[in-house]
Amino acid sequence: MTDAAPTFIDVFGGSELDAVRDPFSAYTRLRRDHPVLKIQTIGGDGYLITRYDDVARALRDDRVFSNSSNDVGISLVMGRTIVAMDGEEHLKHRNIVTPALAPRALRGDFPKLVESIAHELIDQFADDGMADLVEAFTFVYPLKVFIELLGLPVDDVAEFHRWAISLTHVTVDANRGLEASQRMADYLRPVVEKRKQQPTDDLITRLVHAEIDGERMTEEEIVSFIRLLVLAGAETTYHLMGSTFLGLLRDPAQFDEVLKVPDMLRPALDEGLRWESPVQLVTRRALEDVEIAGTMIPAGSQVLVGIGSANRDESHFKDAARFDIHRDAKDHIAFGFGKHYCAGSRLAYLEAEIGMRALFERLPGLRLDLDQQCGVVGLMFRGPDRVPVLFDS
Repeated sequence: MTDAAPTFIDVFGGSELDAVRDPFSAYTRLRRDHPVLKIQTIGGDGYLITRYDDVARALRDDRVFSNSSNDVGISLVMGRTIVAMDGEEHLKHRNIVTPALAPRALRGDFPKLVESIAHELIDQFADDGMADLVEAFTFVYPLKVFIELLGLPVDDVAEFHRWAISLTHVTVDANRGLEASQRMADYLRPVVEKRKQQPTDDLITRLVHAEIDGERMTEEEIVSFIRLLVLAGAETTYHLMGSTFLGLLRDPAQFDEVLKVPDMLRPALDEGLRWESPVQLVTRRALEDVEIAGTMIPAGSQVLVGIGSANRDESHFKDAARFDIHRDAKDHIAFGFGKHYCAGSRLAYLEAEIGMRALFERLPGLRLDLDQQCGVVGLMFRGPDRVPVLFDS
């Protein structure tokens, strides 16, 4: 009899995965001593890989490392989406959804709309001289943008927030995640049907009427993709903004440089993506026996791909634990690689840049409130729980 594989809680500590405060000490030990670790998951035993080169290999090579693992992972609450597809099926769906999120679709009045949403939110606390940027801005801002992009009533933002939070908890509370998934589907199906009959100028309409090789997405595929957008888009963007703010505000010299040199904001966001990757882990399935770091992973096994660990790998990034906007961090892998590179990455950058510039403009003297505690939490999705700040009202 062999010893049972450890759980994520055994490896990373804490009581729940979304409460993990420091995964990086464990990542460092794993990269050094167990770069491939057999570990218990909700789908059975899997293999956690943590070194940059191994993670990059798994993300690039979908011939060996299949996205079909997500059929028993994220698909539990999303339904079948592009993140569970490979090969021709993946390419077909990507060709349908990518144009709706491409730069040309985000031009025109869209940046002005995003900017107006940012300023509308800032109006609510700009005179207070203090705020928690997570609660007051970064948590709600990306979802309000998505609601506008989807053409849904702005009054439904709070409801979508509750559903989105519940979706992220599916690994620790399956019933909560599944109920939220069903409620979101029940809300969206009549909207999709209406867009078929009465097209408008929104993302849902573009998805409903998009064709590739004479084929359109089914209603269920559209609903599933929207659920994915809400979770992967709104949730990750809010974590990205919070972590980047925290990194900058903890180093006033770097923050001042970004204020004085606007072109430094994009490198700061790239460093935020590397330093505290909003999505720390993704899954793949090994389609054949494959050896990684001296360990044989059998065909059919689930592979846990440690993006957050790879982006802190000291063999690839010098002084990896330090937030440094001058780092050549463009080779971070927070958005993946190759065929499965995040289709919404440009939208995430656009939202984050517009939102952060609006905050810079409206909150002079912005600085951390050192009398209050804050930190970054989570393992699957990761970002600050609070960013308490003071500013000159």
